[in-house]
Amino acid sequence: QVQLVESGGGLVQAGGSLRLACAASGDTFSMLVMGWFRQAPGKEREFVGMITTNGGATTYADSVKGRFTISKDNAKNTMYLQMDSLNPEDTAVYYCAGGLGRAAMKYWGQGTQVTVSS
Repeated sequence: QVQLVESGGGLVQAGGSLRLACAASGDTFSMLVMGWFRQAPGKEREFVGMITTNGGATTYADSVKGRFTISKDNAKNTMYLQMDSLNPEDTAVYYCAGGLGRAAMKYWGQGTQVTVSS
């Protein structure tokens, strides 16, 4: 069993930065593909990015490439999402997830709200 808890959300001004964290409990964190998703009001859940089990490679949605960076610390059972150059379109509830791959995420956090003002 794996439990995920997001933190770090809040209100920021356009152009600003925010760092989210996803803390995991359980003994299989380092064996899972981890990723970030988001859901804006009135829209479906959107893939943001993911990271390999050893943190050696990352994949990002085109909408966030060059602005967002995913990293993880297996020793601390924590994954991070560094968000730079934020714009109002990034406003959403952000969720962390883990599983066998992008389309096979089994574990989900409760989400953290990110609001970007103009």
